[in-house]
Amino acid sequence: MKTFMDADFLLQTGTARELYHKHAEKLPIIDYHCHLDPKVIAQDNPFADLTEIWLGGDHYKWRAMRANGIPEEYITGNRTAYEKFEKWAETLPHTMRNPLYHWTHLELSRIFGISETLKPANARSIYDECTAKLQTPEFRPRAIMKRMRVEAVGTTDDPVDSLEYHRAIRESGFSVKVLPAWRPDKSTAIDNPETYNAYLSRLEAASNVSINTFDDLLEALQRRHDFFAQEGCNLSDHGLSTFYAEPYTESEVRDIFRRVRAGRTPTDEEADRFRSAILYELAVMDCNAGWVQQFHIGAIRNNNRRMFRTLGPDTGFDAIDDCTVAAPMNRFFGRLDDEGKLAKTIVYNLNPRDNELLVTNLYNFNDGSVPGKMQYGAAWWFLDQLTGMENQLNALSALGLLSRFVGMLTDSRSFLSYPRHEYFRRILCNMIGDDVEKGLLPATEITVINQMIENICYYNAKRYFGW
Repeated sequence: MKTFMDADFLLQTGTARELYHKHAEKLPIIDYHCHLDPKVIAQDNPFADLTEIWLGGDHYKWRAMRANGIPEEYITGNRTAYEKFEKWAETLPHTMRNPLYHWTHLELSRIFGISETLKPANARSIYDECTAKLQTPEFRPRAIMKRMRVEAVGTTDDPVDSLEYHRAIRESGFSVKVLPAWRPDKSTAIDNPETYNAYLSRLEAASNVSINTFDDLLEALQRRHDFFAQEGCNLSDHGLSTFYAEPYTESEVRDIFRRVRAGRTPTDEEADRFRSAILYELAVMDCNAGWVQQFHIGAIRNNNRRMFRTLGPDTGFDAIDDCTVAAPMNRFFGRLDDEGKLAKTIVYNLNPRDNELLVTNLYNFNDGSVPGKMQYGAAWWFLDQLTGMENQLNALSALGLLSRFVGMLTDSRSFLSYPRHEYFRRILCNMIGDDVEKGLLPATEITVINQMIENICYYNAKRYFGW
């Protein structure tokens, strides 16, 4: 019987162990998509306690706690930090075979040096030990990033953001690159005119452009896009239900925008035409600037209306959607390709039914200009677990070029999430090692296989993003 989470965790063969320990384990991390707060990195203050760094904002854990019958007051409510942690320790034994069980113990082990399995009986001692460590310089945000061998991260930033904390980090001489990523979702969200117009007021202030027409909106966004580029950004990201590529005329879009600016709620068809127009214009900006564009497809958000009214977005009430993807994606990328305006692109799906669909349709638009130009993105959100990662890797292997894959990311708000890269690397090495030992890949080509592992874990991303 193997020991839980020993040095060879998830590595089932000798070749897998060789690939991981000699070629993947010590490589730096390029975490090109995350939701870390750059202010926290810039200020580098100690975390108050283990609950703040581990449970604050972590909707994965919040969903599990709710499913375990934990009242909301212990999750997002006013209970003390330790009471909240105690309820998480009470929940964790019930998460066996959920990725949270692995992630939790990887984080305890790799970051805090604790090999015990967390449970109610040792919750107090683990909480006290970790909280004490968090008060020391070795456990401040920057120190954690350096100890985890993080080389670069891409945060997620709205066009109206000042990027002052990115600038402060850069000017401080911190060795880890902390680069902004352009996330313009709010510029497309015209469904609620009151909220949208309030956002446009912020965009006006940031861009110094009075936004009265659709052309004014594009000018304001272009100015902010240019500003982001000056601050080191070369990566965009969009969170969409699906791609928007409905037919529209410029006059239609201008009229839709004018009416929304006057406070009128658009019809669903009008909103889709507007989103189609703005998404196209944003993609052209990315191409003209030489950026990489990312699309996260397939989430249905804020489904519990009562809890949305109470807690707001990103609190654990989002799920997998079932929107049509292939036809609008081909229309969207096809237009950009026709016009020579298709940037390097990564697309992530949330619905596992779309794995093979995405690989085959994305590969319609590889043009030989860049190795791996059109990337099938890493297993994301509900899929970034053992089976989900294996399925993503298998779909890409069967229908595309695994060797050109830019690898894993955390997509996390937590400074403790870097072991997810280790988790991915172990899964990857186990899959490839198993193929070698079964004779599905040639042991005589182990030098090529070694390099492929290193490329997927690190070098492909470094080259693709130019970081």
